[in-house]
Amino acid sequence: MKAAVCHAFSQPLVIEDIRLANPGPDEVEVEVKACAICHSDITFAEGHWGGELPAVFGHEAAGIVSRIGTGVEHLKPGDHVVVTLIRYCGDCHYCNQGSQVMCETRFDLDEQGPITAKDGGPVYQSMRTGAFAERILVHHSQMVKIPKSLPFASASLLACGVITGFGAVVNTAKVKPGQNVIIVGCGGVGLNAIQGAAHAGAAMIIAIDLSENKLSDARDFGATHGINSTREDAVKQVSTLTAGRGADFVFVTVGAPAAFNEAFSYITKNGTVVVVGMPPTGVMAAYDPGTLAAWNQRVIGSKMGEAVISHDIPRLVQAYQQGELLLDELISNTYPLTEINKAIAEVKSGMVKRNVIVFD
Repeated sequence: MKAAVCHAFSQPLVIEDIRLANPGPDEVEVEVKACAICHSDITFAEGHWGGELPAVFGHEAAGIVSRIGTGVEHLKPGDHVVVTLIRYCGDCHYCNQGSQVMCETRFDLDEQGPITAKDGGPVYQSMRTGAFAERILVHHSQMVKIPKSLPFASASLLACGVITGFGAVVNTAKVKPGQNVIIVGCGGVGLNAIQGAAHAGAAMIIAIDLSENKLSDARDFGATHGINSTREDAVKQVSTLTAGRGADFVFVTVGAPAAFNEAFSYITKNGTVVVVGMPPTGVMAAYDPGTLAAWNQRVIGSKMGEAVISHDIPRLVQAYQQGELLLDELISNTYPLTEINKAIAEVKSGMVKRNVIVFD
């Protein structure tokens, strides 16, 4: 099969002869039809989170089931699916608490990855998916069946960007109608956090970004206000908009240290900073613990929007079909696999919402 392989922490090289193992018990092979490019792929590919090389990156996938292993009963060849990095057993300590994204089970695919090079050497399957490739082999828990009418490029966004942003608001923070929220960063995840806030009935949805173009996108996706922090005093503007109190929730959807540090200046008493974006390993943020305690404030993390994909993805598909969730509008450009480096460069520039690799 053809895949984009990183042999060094740099640009991937498209290689024709990459081998994929046969499906084992509870495993599924998927013919990839679309894979969106997430900033997490770039962070990994640049070596900021460690990892092994050579590697195939890509984890926001949609495609068609091509083969199944023994024990897979809810899927069959020909089914259209969204494939995520969330691999869960359903029966460990965290799964029993309803937190599938924290599943602690080690699977066969974790012990021995399914990808090998032509010479038989191992190729690392990044984020348990490795979807910048024509085919992937994953555990059945990682995917959800979708209607065949759903475009693959749009469906791929549900694998990470949508569930992460939307879920941070709806699942992790559980924003209530009438509360005020701030979204820091209006890229793919931030725009979906805005959609989640609108869905939750937030009164004010204040978008903060460095780009006027992204603030314009934010308004298209449901933001009620936009603040360009390079031109305005964001803290002062938030104070003015919220009658001096600050917002109930601040969602930091980017990995910039300044964004984490400033977030505490935006929240009210009883307010919460929700950390969604993931910076490179070792980046630190500071806060005043005295104020945090005195004002009854909180800081919480949100991994993959605390998604339960068997529930959340069908719900989001239904919202899309009913015109209540924007997916097509999130796609800036589509590229074939051979142009993946161009697609990645555009994402790194910060001027696109989501680029998607598509396969014929």
